[in-house]
Amino acid sequence: QVQLVESGGGLVQPGGSLRLSCAASGFIFSVYYMSWYRQAPGKERELVAAIGSAGVRTIYADSVKGRFTISRDNAKNTVYLQMNSLKPEDTAVYYCDRAWDRPQGYWGQGTQVTVSS
Repeated sequence: QVQLVESGGGLVQPGGSLRLSCAASGFIFSVYYMSWYRQAPGKERELVAAIGSAGVRTIYADSVKGRFTISRDNAKNTVYLQMNSLKPEDTAVYYCDRAWDRPQGYWGQGTQVTVSS
């Protein structure tokens, strides 16, 4: 079955960087879109970024454009989210999904990102 395991979150100061990873298994990773979503306390889960199967096509939420970069390594069955210039409003639990811009619900356990001084 589809399994996604997110990692790489943590506590970081405003302006700092983190790199999230999502290890996938249970399906042919290289043929599927992958995406990152996040959910802040009291808010709905929202799309952060998505990437096409070949890693060429990408989309980003307006709030993260120019700061976050999604990428993938099909040889390692892993999708990444490089987050730079982090802001307190980026604080959330981050999840990956086997999806484009509509969530499919293949969430892992998520990884907590906290941006605070």
